[in-house]
Amino acid sequence: MTPNSRRLAAKLAESVALGVIIFLAAGTLDYWQAWVFVVVYNLSGWIPSIYLMRTNPVAFERRMRGATAETRSVQKVVILGWLASVPIAFLVSGFDHRFGWSQVPAPICLVGDVLVAVGLILVSLVAIQNSYAAANVQVEGGQKIVSTGLYGVVRHPMYTGSLIMLAGIPLALGSYWGLLTVVPAGVSLALRVRDEEKLLQQELDGYRDYTQKVRYRVVPCVW
Repeated sequence: MTPNSRRLAAKLAESVALGVIIFLAAGTLDYWQAWVFVVVYNLSGWIPSIYLMRTNPVAFERRMRGATAETRSVQKVVILGWLASVPIAFLVSGFDHRFGWSQVPAPICLVGDVLVAVGLILVSLVAIQNSYAAANVQVEGGQKIVSTGLYGVVRHPMYTGSLIMLAGIPLALGSYWGLLTVVPAGVSLALRVRDEEKLLQQELDGYRDYTQKVRYRVVPCVW
């Protein structure tokens, strides 16, 4: 089995585990919002991943690196906090369904599914556009700045996609209370971005000039 095949297998195991978390927290399989979400989440994540693996395996390998690949101590802590936000959102949303804390209309749930799909596809488009985009913070030899396309709108479009996805998860699962998980996740992301930009300004030629050209880090017209 090739390294990328092993990564796909790990991604499959992760998808199954996250689905199990949702239904265990909900305490039932009679949860249509979860079934729709699982289909949307997996299709939106798997199809672009397989495409990237076949067309640019090097970029796919960078994209699939996890928290263990981080070399900066602050990033190891911050990324673990960010990664924990997804299963926590699943747990809170599942418990919300079990105990009936929220009453989310079906159209809002479907809007959440759209946000999840858009977020995941956006993350994949970033990896396709910028082969140096990785899940860990680093600067590689010969790395060049990408300042067009999505990178012409915000400096970290991969994080933009991740935030959109995270905001969509609770809505897709029919939970308003699950939206509370977006707050600590956003704080973790902000800390990650600030530390990452310090590294990029120090080690990536032209990055300071790029920050003057593209003012916003993650959210257009906001930050």
